Amino acid sequence: MISFGKRFITVFALLSLSGFVAAQGQKIEEGFDYRILPIAQPVETKGKVEVIEFFWYGCPHCYDFEPELSSWVKRQPKDVVFKRVPVAFRDDFMPHSQLFYALEAMGKGDALNEKVMYAMHKENKRLLTEPEIADWVASQGIDRNTFLATYRSFAVISKARAAKQMAEAYRIDGVPTIVMQGKYVTSPSIAGTKAKAILVMDYLEEKIRKNKYKQ
Repeated sequence: MISFGKRFITVFALLSLSGFVAAQGQKIEEGFDYRILPIAQPVETKGKVEVIEFFWYGCPHCYDFEPELSSWVKRQPKDVVFKRVPVAFRDDFMPHSQLFYALEAMGKGDALNEKVMYAMHKENKRLLTEPEIADWVASQGIDRNTFLATYRSFAVISKARAAKQMAEAYRIDGVPTIVMQGKYVTSPSIAGTKAKAILVMDYLEEKIRKNKYKQ
């Protein structure tokens, strides 16, 4: 049995904890933990929370952020739409963008994206040339010729080029970068830590819902 005194202490502790959590929430501030794009970019799906991760397969910070981001994505409700956009800051990184869209077109993106990053960051594979990329994809049980036909297709090349233009429109100057609802920008580097970035994403998600998904 819990005495009145103990119950009072317990209730007080819970109230204090909730106040602490609320205070922590209040520390998420525009200009410090996230910024707003000067020109909001159009969202693809109305009435949803749109979340875009701009990333690059070769980015060690993207690879490091992947476990936390994947866990966040898995716990989201149906009104959250998440997608990735590859960024090629240099022309010789464009093969990575083509690889991403080729795997996506073949329905293998979800299964192989993390494996691509593992190959690059843990097995020291650069995957910058077409033969090197095709060899690696074939090692994953995908028909080499089918992959190459997709990789070289007009649709995939067009998407890779469009992704580069999109990154410029969103003013992406580093990765990983998260953009929500076409205008709210955050990242582990902006927020300070990976954990804080996830908290900021939760905060922005609720902010977008309260604004009824408006931009």
